[in-house]
Amino acid sequence: MGLGINYVDGQTPLSEEELEGLKIQSITTREELDEFEQLNIEKAIQWTIGKKMKPEDLLSEKFVKDLHRRMYGEVWKWAGTFRNSEKNLGIKSFLIPMQLKQLLDDAIFWYEKKIFPPDETAIRFKHELVSIHCFPNGNGRHSRLMADLIMEKMYGEPILTWGRSNLVKSSDKRKAYIKAIKMADNHDLQPLISFAKS
Repeated sequence: MGLGINYVDGQTPLSEEELEGLKIQSITTREELDEFEQLNIEKAIQWTIGKKMKPEDLLSEKFVKDLHRRMYGEVWKWAGTFRNSEKNLGIKSFLIPMQLKQLLDDAIFWYEKKIFPPDETAIRFKHELVSIHCFPNGNGRHSRLMADLIMEKMYGEPILTWGRSNLVKSSDKRKAYIKAIKMADNHDLQPLISFAKS
């Protein structure tokens, strides 16, 4: 029995090879997958609580990969590993390390020089990270958690609320989120900032 995934708008389909990386063979539905991933993500969030981090540690390739591994490592064998397949979103896979390095350097510069307010720095980073699409799956949830950690660990600000909704399931909130992402793709970041704070 294989995993039956019904993708909703904005989700990236997994390749057959990536699907073979499922660690829990008893999972057969999208709902079960979402449940196991959420349990794993909650453990990752617990891992971040109380953790003191310097900006250069948070904004590092090592941390980006470690966080993804902690979020999905109990569910997927490839968690924390950059994708090597092409997707309907994101840059060419061979460009990921270079583009991520540029984004991490930019974000440190934005922080050190106070280029943007905290919420804009976090959302700008989140948007560019999800646009790179580093991993086969979980990029949206990973990039939102990275934005929350930027707010909390770098600025001492409350985490973002993201519409107070589960953005994995198809809903009006998810549609509003995807619309805000698409507007950010066209260089209008304000709707995504507003959504993140709603």
